[in-house]
Amino acid sequence: MRQEKEKAILVGVNVDFQENFEKLMDELENLALACDIEVVGRETQNLLEINKPLYVGKGKAEEIAKKAEALNVDMVIFNNELSGTQTRNLADIFSCEVIDRTALILEIFSRRARTKEAKLQVEVARLEYMLPRLVGLHKSLGRQGGGSGFFNKGSGEKKIELDRRRIEDKLTDLKKELEELSKDREVQRKKREESDIPLVSLVGYTNAGKSTLMNYMIDRFVKDEDKRVFEEDMLFATLDTSVRKIELDDNRKFLLSDTVGFISELPHDLIKAFRSTLEEIKNADLLLEVIDYSDPDFDTHLDVTKKTLESIGASDIPVIYVYNKSELMLDKLPLIDEDEIYLSIKEKKGMDELIDMIVERIYKNYKRCKMLIPFSDGSVVSYLNEHATVMSTDYNEKGTILEVECRIAQYNKYKEYVIEEI
Repeated sequence: MRQEKEKAILVGVNVDFQENFEKLMDELENLALACDIEVVGRETQNLLEINKPLYVGKGKAEEIAKKAEALNVDMVIFNNELSGTQTRNLADIFSCEVIDRTALILEIFSRRARTKEAKLQVEVARLEYMLPRLVGLHKSLGRQGGGSGFFNKGSGEKKIELDRRRIEDKLTDLKKELEELSKDREVQRKKREESDIPLVSLVGYTNAGKSTLMNYMIDRFVKDEDKRVFEEDMLFATLDTSVRKIELDDNRKFLLSDTVGFISELPHDLIKAFRSTLEEIKNADLLLEVIDYSDPDFDTHLDVTKKTLESIGASDIPVIYVYNKSELMLDKLPLIDEDEIYLSIKEKKGMDELIDMIVERIYKNYKRCKMLIPFSDGSVVSYLNEHATVMSTDYNEKGTILEVECRIAQYNKYKEYVIEEI
């Protein structure tokens, strides 16, 4: 039998008449839908500041509690992160589960996590979120009976009756495991750096089309179904960092990485837990910021991405702004304006131009030349084949002739073999 969807009421406080309040509430509803929750009502209140004891006013909280009981909802979801005090006080008033935006995002991350590292990162964020809220969560979830409720689901520690000491011990163990995985990631990163292959990272708001772009590149240049990444029209479809080697038709190559998308008010604990993953972005030679141009709030999404990149120290990396889904807004594609390109990944309009822009930027500080390398110096040929872009290989009686594109430092190192600059 098909399990009935959980039902929820959304609650938000519009502080001092903020302009994007309704958009944030819409986004909260989309987050609920991503958890397969049916939204049966919205309750909002205009206040000059959040009510410290109850988030909303006492009268409003009691009114919402009555409505929640009448509608027989499973939970009430609050648009902002609730403090431990607010969680406890609201749990005294409501006869159903009380969660906030952060808990909802944590649940989505928990469901989407596939790799061991992502699962550990989500569990660390979940436990750190729980620590200051233990009493309120006990009260709220104790009413659920039979073990329902978000914090009784997911991997890792499933029972909310964990005491503080056990949670702290568990956090210590999880962080040690993450540290080991982080060391492995660092080894992989150093190997990539030694290979001298440029790294291009996909960044941007969740569900803008990053994984669609990654899969387009894989289908076109890698031609290996097993290398494709998970792609779905949903919030936070991708949590795990994927890196793929893209070898273009002219033998140029670069690494393309895809990682978790950003969102307004991404929980602090999640940013902290995913920091090692997000910091992979800092090592990129170029960022492709994918934007859903059909979304009326794309300007806000740009701002959120900018602030997130600043928070991880990746704001000084060159960027190409990829305005995806532009076929819904513009008649003629592609449209290119300096570091911006308006295209359609789905309709494959503008993809050749995007690839040209990528190559132009990542190979800007490269030199192209012909080298004649004596047969006795075969190790140089091996090095260039591995660390540079060899466009063609030929031979004569004196040695191997390579047409090569390489970094300035490599060019200077092997300048003695150069016979022609191109």
